Amino acid sequence: MTSFSSRLLNWFDLYGRHDLPWQASKTAYRVWLSEIMLQQTQVQTVIPYFERFLVRFPSVEDLAEAPEDDVLHLWTGLGYYARARNLHRAAKLVVSDFQGQFPQDLEGLLKLPGVGRSTAGAILSLAMGIRAPILDGNVKRVLARHNVVSGWPGTTKTLNKLWAIAEEYTPTERVADYTQGIMDLGATLCTRGTPRCQDCPLTNTCQARSRSEQGQFPGKKPRKTLPERETYFVIFQQPDGSVLMEKRPQQGIWGGLWCFPETHSSDELPANLAILRTLAGDAGINLDPIKHSFSHYRLTIRPILLKINRAPEGVAEVNCTQWIDPRAPSNIGLPAPVTQVLSTLVLHQ
Repeated sequence: MTSFSSRLLNWFDLYGRHDLPWQASKTAYRVWLSEIMLQQTQVQTVIPYFERFLVRFPSVEDLAEAPEDDVLHLWTGLGYYARARNLHRAAKLVVSDFQGQFPQDLEGLLKLPGVGRSTAGAILSLAMGIRAPILDGNVKRVLARHNVVSGWPGTTKTLNKLWAIAEEYTPTERVADYTQGIMDLGATLCTRGTPRCQDCPLTNTCQARSRSEQGQFPGKKPRKTLPERETYFVIFQQPDGSVLMEKRPQQGIWGGLWCFPETHSSDELPANLAILRTLAGDAGINLDPIKHSFSHYRLTIRPILLKINRAPEGVAEVNCTQWIDPRAPSNIGLPAPVTQVLSTLVLHQ
């Protein structure tokens, strides 16, 4: 065991996190579920979602058998919805191809949708005690600072260097504690903004600390100006307050979630909804615009409320369209901007 690993484990025993919900009765299912949720999401945000998921889907078989809408509904608000769709697909694969048991090797785990090398390493080490390095955002920061690995970790060259260091430091003993410990160190001491170097067990060998260059590592992602886009939510509302919503295609943003009919022009509507526009009678009510950011562009959403006297037959008789009560949405997945609009409609009813 290296000095790095030994000091980290001693610190973890005294100061690490030992009471996270997924640490109780560790199973591959619980660890996998938590690791997927924790991708690009803080622990405190994840905890209530994790607990609700376990109540609704206590086993991978329960998750595999659930309708996709139920899965996306419970995921609503957690963001990055491709994670939820991959979670559902992976559960089905574990049941159909692996008899309900998670693979116990890296190659097998990497076959699961949404599972990369670091997530697979976490499952192996935390749930099964099998030696496997991990490299999530917290670990990248710890290793980049300790070994002054320059460059943005999103580049292949920098990432390969960090993987080599992670492989070197990962011990053969107490692999679960080491894995949790290095994640905890990055989350609680070696933080992005103001690291608490005075409390760190690795401070005497941290090269970034010795140079007073902690803020330089890891390297920053090259900045670029995100393009601006605009779209319209067309909200048809019946006298009882219900609004028309449609399920989005699996591909593209908000795939598989329920949303208001969308158009890129306030004067254009899909042919199947044009008849509803004639029943609205007025120009509609412009609600406050909503700003929403994606990783590759910024979106301005302009909701238009069109109140109709009745719904013509056949409009909501297909699988991808239905009338929703804003006060009690069904068990369906909703993007954050749609949830925001529904809340606005309830306030004005």
